[in-house]
Amino acid sequence: MKKTLLVLLTVLVSVMLGACSSKESGSEAKSTLEKIKAEDEIVVAMGGRYPPFNYMNKENELDGFDVDITKELAKRLGVEEKIVSTEWDSIIAGLNGGKFDIILGSMAITDERQKKVDFVHYYTSGAAVILPEGSDIKSADELKGRTVGVGLGTTYEEKARELGADVKTYSSSTDAFTDMMNGRVDAVISDKLLSTFAIQEKGYPFHTLDKLLYEEKMGIAVRKDDKELKEEIQKIMDNMMEDGTYAKISEKTFGEDIR
Repeated sequence: MKKTLLVLLTVLVSVMLGACSSKESGSEAKSTLEKIKAEDEIVVAMGGRYPPFNYMNKENELDGFDVDITKELAKRLGVEEKIVSTEWDSIIAGLNGGKFDIILGSMAITDERQKKVDFVHYYTSGAAVILPEGSDIKSADELKGRTVGVGLGTTYEEKARELGADVKTYSSSTDAFTDMMNGRVDAVISDKLLSTFAIQEKGYPFHTLDKLLYEEKMGIAVRKDDKELKEEIQKIMDNMMEDGTYAKISEKTFGEDIR
């Protein structure tokens, strides 16, 4: 009898442990989208030094086009947004390490980055060469041997090296523009929209070469295994573009629809 009770007790304990294990496994298997909904918050990363896309305003709060898109995305997900700024050259590692849920910071979609993360496209721009007025540089080929300022960890850094320039890296294009104002660099390679905005807004005595170095599609980055979240973000972005919300946000910053 005692032996029978011992066997039954052993079986019961095994069943209970199995149930607990199953429950824990189910919890661990929760998708990022489910986690976002359960916690009522989406954590979004961006560089924070890329005006007018993302930057710190006078109130020391993150502001700009990417921030406005983030707020609308969170609103349509039915959750609050938590926006964090982080170093650009380690931002993908931070995403894949689980520090945040997505990157929404005007990240160019490249083959190399697509090996590490997935993207939802949300606007198109391109790489421009910005020069001080009076510069003797007339084409990108003439950047060879010249000192060129670029953002650290950007596609512009790769292109400047490919062109044979003496590359100087910065944490933001704003810092590169300041150095060009002071004669420390001969040119800057940066985003076309950002550069046009900066020249108009700050009154920089700069101009850009007419021909872009290349076109870039910018994307919202998600982890490779977050297919459900990617599909939901894609659906929301499609709806924003269809109902006019995207155009309204874009025109607020750029005076045009940049999609």
